Amino acid sequence: MNVTQEFEPLYRAARALDLRDGTSPAALVTITRTRGSTFRRAGASMLVQRDGPLVCELSGGCPQRDIVLRAQQAMENGQPALVAYGRESNFDVMLETGCGGELEVLIEPWHQPDDVHFLDAIAQLRERRLPGAMASVFASHGDPLPPRTQRLVHSEQTVWSNIGHAALSAQILAELTTSTMDGTAAIARPVESSGQRYDILLESLRPPLALVVIGDGIGAEALALLSLQLGWHTTLVNHHESTRERIDGIRQLTASPRSLVSRVTLDSMTSVVVMTHRLEHDLAYLGELFDTPVAYIGAIGSRQRAEQMRASLPRLDPRLHAPAGLDVGSETPEEIALAIAAEILATRNGRSGGSLVHSQAPIHP
Repeated sequence: MNVTQEFEPLYRAARALDLRDGTSPAALVTITRTRGSTFRRAGASMLVQRDGPLVCELSGGCPQRDIVLRAQQAMENGQPALVAYGRESNFDVMLETGCGGELEVLIEPWHQPDDVHFLDAIAQLRERRLPGAMASVFASHGDPLPPRTQRLVHSEQTVWSNIGHAALSAQILAELTTSTMDGTAAIARPVESSGQRYDILLESLRPPLALVVIGDGIGAEALALLSLQLGWHTTLVNHHESTRERIDGIRQLTASPRSLVSRVTLDSMTSVVVMTHRLEHDLAYLGELFDTPVAYIGAIGSRQRAEQMRASLPRLDPRLHAPAGLDVGSETPEEIALAIAAEILATRNGRSGGSLVHSQAPIHP
């Protein structure tokens, strides 16, 4: 679950499952380790439903087909599985992908409501927009932990755990509170406790990405719709009362520049794009945004208009992108929205936004 925007569709599907009769209607697949070039990184999860579609597909290629078959087997026999794909086993499957890397996946068949309670703990952190971390005890001496993976979800304000061994739980909590992830979203580590060797997966949990679009034109709506498709929490702000039709999944409200900070959550996981098409309105909103911790501030317009903005602002801010968007030759509102969303994503991931063919950086952040 190292991609924050993938959590909500997986969580909705999990909450819709009927886990009361002891059968296994679904299995959670999580990548626990990778080596070399792989299609996804450790922490990525997919839900395989017995009679439904896959949720948050991992690759769509040959490894996924093999993983789905193994997940179906796990649902039938009710046992978790730990499957390696690499030079020692299932290498032919990896060769077909052309990735050249190796990975290990954990397959957890879900039987009871308790199996998904850790998702509720994560959802509560996301609702409060709190960062945190999760430790999953998934194996002991190389074998998957029965009857289910044990987890601990931690933030500065809360701790949730279903780990049955107090000593192990305390050791893992200390690990989460003292160690750093070194920029990685998930990493597997061995832990020794009471003579037992466990494998745990440590994952960082971040609040969902959010985008606030300030404007009431077709361009603002196009950007809000694209943000919604990307899985970002999306707010569309009008500077005056509007008769705009409501869009499911997008929060819409009216807020002046002075009331914006009190009406909308503006934290470090939030980006804001100002596009009112009125220079004085844009400047008023920008002036309020500079005192917030938002990660990205964008404003649309020509280069001449952008220079007018900078000259009129009391100070410059490195977070300000004006004109907003990558230089992709965008023309239509939808193309402009794509250019802006791509720049936001590149900025968040510390990338330049150039072509992959000219970059030597890893493809996955």
